[in-house]
Amino acid sequence: MTGVCGCCGALRPRYKRLVDNIFPEDPEDGLVKANMEKLTFYALSAPEKLDRIGAYLSERLSRDVARHRYGYVCIAMEALDQLLMACHCQSINLFVESFLKMVRKLLEADKPNLQILGTNSFVKFANIEEDTPSYHRSYDFFVSRFSEMCHSSYEDPDIRTKIRMAGIKGLQGVVRKTVNDELQANIWDPQHMDKIVPSLLFNLQSGEGTESRSPSPLQSSKKEKESPAELTERCFRELLGRAAYGNIKNAVTPVLMHLDNHSLWEGKTFAVRCFKIIMYSIQSQHSHLVIQQLLGHLDANSKSSATVRAGIVEVLLEAAAIAASGSVGPTVLEVFNTLLRHLRLSVDYELTGSYECTNIGTKIIKEHEERQLQEAVIRTIGSFANTLPTYQRSEVMLFIMGKIPIPGITAVTILSLNGNRMIQVMLLKSLRQVTCGFQTTNMLTALPNSFLDPLLSFALQEDAEIRLLVLEILVSLIDRHDNLPKFSTISIISDISVLKLKVDKCSRQDNLFMKKHAQHLYRHIYLCCKEQSSVRPHFEKLYSLLALISMELANEEVVVDLIRVALALQDLALSSEEMLPVYNRCAVHALSSAYLNLISQLTTVPAFCQHVHEVIEMRQKESPYLLPEDVFIENPKIPKTLEKLEGELLFQQAKITEVLGGSGYNTERLATPYVPQFTDEDRLSKRKSIGETISLQVEVESRNSPEKEEVNENIKIYNTHRHIWLCSPVDSVGVEEQEKERRRQVVEKFQKAPFEEIAAHCGARATMLQSKLNQIFEITIRPPPSPSGTITSSYGQTQSRSVPVYEMKFPDLCVY
Repeated sequence: MTGVCGCCGALRPRYKRLVDNIFPEDPEDGLVKANMEKLTFYALSAPEKLDRIGAYLSERLSRDVARHRYGYVCIAMEALDQLLMACHCQSINLFVESFLKMVRKLLEADKPNLQILGTNSFVKFANIEEDTPSYHRSYDFFVSRFSEMCHSSYEDPDIRTKIRMAGIKGLQGVVRKTVNDELQANIWDPQHMDKIVPSLLFNLQSGEGTESRSPSPLQSSKKEKESPAELTERCFRELLGRAAYGNIKNAVTPVLMHLDNHSLWEGKTFAVRCFKIIMYSIQSQHSHLVIQQLLGHLDANSKSSATVRAGIVEVLLEAAAIAASGSVGPTVLEVFNTLLRHLRLSVDYELTGSYECTNIGTKIIKEHEERQLQEAVIRTIGSFANTLPTYQRSEVMLFIMGKIPIPGITAVTILSLNGNRMIQVMLLKSLRQVTCGFQTTNMLTALPNSFLDPLLSFALQEDAEIRLLVLEILVSLIDRHDNLPKFSTISIISDISVLKLKVDKCSRQDNLFMKKHAQHLYRHIYLCCKEQSSVRPHFEKLYSLLALISMELANEEVVVDLIRVALALQDLALSSEEMLPVYNRCAVHALSSAYLNLISQLTTVPAFCQHVHEVIEMRQKESPYLLPEDVFIENPKIPKTLEKLEGELLFQQAKITEVLGGSGYNTERLATPYVPQFTDEDRLSKRKSIGETISLQVEVESRNSPEKEEVNENIKIYNTHRHIWLCSPVDSVGVEEQEKERRRQVVEKFQKAPFEEIAAHCGARATMLQSKLNQIFEITIRPPPSPSGTITSSYGQTQSRSVPVYEMKFPDLCVY
C-alpha cells in the first residue's frame, strides 16, 4: 500500500509538487527558499503554468484559512509575492486573478493580522507595472473594503491604528494601479471618490490632536513613527497630484460634502488645512477650477448660517493667496461678482434681521456674525485682487465702482436709506482692499474718468466714514513708492531728509493726468476740510494725500497750485461765515502749516523755507493750538474760542509770491487766490432722499422748458448770478444762499403739494411738449421755401412753389 501511495504522489503534476515543496513541516521555519527558487525558475520557464500555480496556491490558502493554520497562510502569500515580482510576461493576467482572489479572501477575514497581510500583498502588487492591460479586472471590492478599514473602530487602539493605516495604504495602492490604466474602471468616478476622499479626510481629521505626540526619532524608526494623519496627507496629496483637468471636480466635491455633513466650515481650521493641501497638490493651471467650485458652493449655501458662509469665504481667502498670479481663470469678474453679491446679501440679512429658509422656516440673524462674514468677504476680495496683473485690477476697480449706489443717481434697491449707506461703506471697503499695493506706471489709463469721477463724488458725502474711505482709496492709488508710512501722522518736520523720501521725476503721463484731474483733486481736498464732521483721521489722510501728490505727481505748475490750496485752507479756517467748530478751524490751520513746511523744503527755496519757519516759530510761542503737535493728539489742547488771527501768525500770500517769483515760479498764478468752483455735483452728492432727487430733476427740467416767460426770466437771472458767483468769491456766499432757498421751495412744493396739482403740472408740460413736436413735424413735412419766391394762385392767394434742387441758383461761394 505504501508503494502504491508513493507511486500516486509521483504521478501528481510537477507544478503541484513544486508548490507543495515550498511549505515546511513546521510553519515557523518559514518558506523553503531552495524549493521557492525551483518554483520560480519553473514559472519563468513555463509561463503558461502560472495560472495553474496561482489556482493551486489559492486553493491551499483557502483551506489553511478555514483550518486556522495562519503560518501556512503567510507562507503562501510570501510565495505569491515573490512570483509576482519575478514574472512579468503576458500570462501574468491569469495569475493575478488568483492572487486578487486570495487577497480578497484575507480582507474578508475577521482577523486584523490577515487583513493587514492581505493589504501589504496588494500594495506590493500595486507597485508592479504590468506589460499588458487587463480588460476584465475590477477593484470595486477593494475600494469599499479599504475605505471600511479606514473607519475601523477596533477596541485596541494600537490594532485600530494598524488597520486604519492598512486601509489608507490599500486605497493608495488602488489609485496607483488604476489611475493611469484607461482600460480599468475609472477611479475618478463619483461612486469611488465618494468613498476614497471621505475616508482620507476622516483619518486626517482624527489625527489633528495627536500629531504632536509622535515618538522621538531615537525611539522608533521612520516607518514606526509615521501616524495615520501623516500617511493620509501623503496619500491625499498623491491622489490630487494625479488628477487631470476633468477630474478636479470629482475629487473636490466629496471634500465639500464631507465638510458640510460634519459641520467643519464653522471651525475653519480643518477646512483651511484641507484646501491648502488641495491647492498645493494639484497642478497650478487647475487652481481656478477649485476656486470656481468654492464659489459655487458659497452660492449653494446662501441661506446657511453666517458662520458657515464665513468659513467658506475664509477658505477662498487662503486658496486665492496660494493660487499663482492669473490662475483665477478667464472669469475674473465673475469671481468678484459672486463675492459682492454675497456681501450685499449679508447686508440685506443684517437689515431685515431674518430670512426664510426652506428646511427650518424663519432663521434669525446674529448681527455680529454677519459683520464677521462681511469683513471676511472684503479681505477675500483684496486677496483675489493681489493675484491679478495691473490691467485686470483696474477692471475690477471699475467693476466694483459700478456696483456702488451713487446718491441721487443710482436707484436704491434696499428699502431703507440705512441699507443704501451700508452698501456704500462695504463696497468702498472692498475697493480699498483692491487698491492696497496698487502700482501703475501710467495713472491716466489705470484711473480713467469713469472711475475717478464717481469716486470723488463720494468725497462730498455728509457721512464721515464714507469720506474717510474715499481718502484712503485715493492715497493708496497715488502712493507708488511706499512713501505713505512716512506721512501717517501730521507733524512739523524740521529736516525732511531724515524721512528718506523716494521722489522720481514726474513723467509725461503723470503730467497729463494732473492736467486732467488736478482741479478736481484740489477742489475735493478743500471741500473735505470744509466739512464740520471731519475729525483727526480725515485731516491725517488729507495731509497724506497732499504730501503724496507732491511726491508722485508734482511739476512746477502743480507745486504752485498746491501752495495756493494750502493758503486757501488758511483763509477757510479764518472765515467766520463757514461756521466751522473751533477744533476744525485749528485742525485746518495745523494741516496748512504742516504741509507748507513740507512743500517749502521740497522746493528748496531758502526764502520760502525761512518765512514758513518764522511763522511756525511764532505759533509755537503764542498760539501752539495752530500746530499739529497740539491738535492731532488724543486730548487736543485748543481754546474754547478762536480769536481773530493776523500778522506774523499767518502765512502771507504776498510774501510767498514774492520769494517764489524770484526763483522762477509763476507769480501771476501765485498771486491769484484759489477758489474752488462749485458745480451741480456738490448738490447731487448731498442728496438725502429719492423724493428730493426727483424734485430736483423736475426743477432742472422746468428751468430748461419755455413754459412761461417767468421761467425764462428766472433762467437769465440764475445764469447771471452763477457767472458772478463763479467769478467773484466775495458774492458767492449770498448767491449760494439764494440757490439753497430756491431749491428748498421747489422741494417743499413737490413734497407737500396735493397729488392732483402735481399731476396737472406734469400734464401741462406733456401737452406743451406735444405741441412743440407737432410744430417740428409740420415744418419737416411742409415743402421747403422756394428761392424764386412765391406765386399767386387764381384765387388771389399766395402759394409757395417748390423748385427742384437741380434748378435752384446758388451763389458762387456755395458751389464746390
